[in-house]
Amino acid sequence: MLDVTQHDHVTVLRWCDGENRINLDSLAALNGALDDLSQTEGPLALVLTGDGKFFSNGLDLARFATDADQFAATVIELDHLFGRLLDFPAYVVGALNGHCFAGGAMISSTVDYRIMRSDRGYWCMNEAELSLPLSPSMMAVLLARLPQPTVLEAINTAHRYSATEALAAGIVNEIAPDEDVLTRAIAKAAEVATKDRRVIANHKRQVFGELATRLRAS
Repeated sequence: MLDVTQHDHVTVLRWCDGENRINLDSLAALNGALDDLSQTEGPLALVLTGDGKFFSNGLDLARFATDADQFAATVIELDHLFGRLLDFPAYVVGALNGHCFAGGAMISSTVDYRIMRSDRGYWCMNEAELSLPLSPSMMAVLLARLPQPTVLEAINTAHRYSATEALAAGIVNEIAPDEDVLTRAIAKAAEVATKDRRVIANHKRQVFGELATRLRAS
């Protein structure tokens, strides 16, 4: 489900579970990897990516349809993941290899730098289509990382942003052909991996620490 590889000082977390739906199992794997990495010393940067045509297609609604009790627990654990990524003590790059929908789009928003595949895939907050209003914590995450006009358009229109549109809207920092997305993400992460992690962590805490603490305590 989660493939972890090392490229000098860059750790790549590849989420490879089909559509990469968000459920208690996938969140346990992601949070567990972050737990381990946060305890490491020395140079480090992360790349978070998916596999195939999906970065993440959002919450595992099919699972919740047969086990409704898991929905609330999953939302809580997702908040915890948002908090972990917002102030993670290393630079985090998102290599958006494919579709980022709903909760998957939100996970992509929490990282420090985003590179999106240019030839295929959409970034979309489609909760308005699903009749699932965002929680206050989810809204806070989006507003902390993305331009407010973009957030308002995305959440109220459920627009499917192509890579070019996502770049223009400030959702992503770069776009690249499929074959270059991960390579460029690793290169970007490597540029920052040898910077002082204590300083990076301090800066993240100053900007996002209050929100991250609140998310982890939910």
